[in-house]
Amino acid sequence: MNVQAKVISREISEYFWRAEKTLSTAESCTAGLVSASITSMPGSSNYFKGGVVVYTDELKTQLLGVPAELLAEKGAVSQEVAEAMVRGALAQLKTDYAVAVTGYAGPGGGPEAPVGTIFIAVGCSDDIVVRELTGDDGRDENVARATLTALKMLLEKLEKDFPLPEE
Repeated sequence: MNVQAKVISREISEYFWRAEKTLSTAESCTAGLVSASITSMPGSSNYFKGGVVVYTDELKTQLLGVPAELLAEKGAVSQEVAEAMVRGALAQLKTDYAVAVTGYAGPGGGPEAPVGTIFIAVGCSDDIVVRELTGDDGRDENVARATLTALKMLLEKLEKDFPLPEE
């Protein structure tokens, strides 16, 4: 884990402690690296309930409730599926917030998107934000960029939902 991810994870931890909210993850191409970053903080078990790594469409449907019709229509690498993965993590893992990542890290892409296309969704039951990453810098860099972006998006969401009091 890089230093920047560690710093952001520390800030995320402070927000979850203060807000007394919970977090889960649903990851495909990042294979648990978002969860690993979050849980690198001491005491993260107080707010991080768990995560799932779901590479196949079958598990996205079975474990997260992503509709098979949606996967067939939009493909696993899409904004709609990333949103559905967040909703599924919120419901199945019973958390206040969730982060989801789905994409093609490489070396190959898929029928609906080229390699380097990654969708990241972050949110709570009434507000989900999705960001698309594009560009292929090689598998390791694509995964690292997606992980860091997911952490930054989560921090931005927490800053919006729980602003620090003005001094």
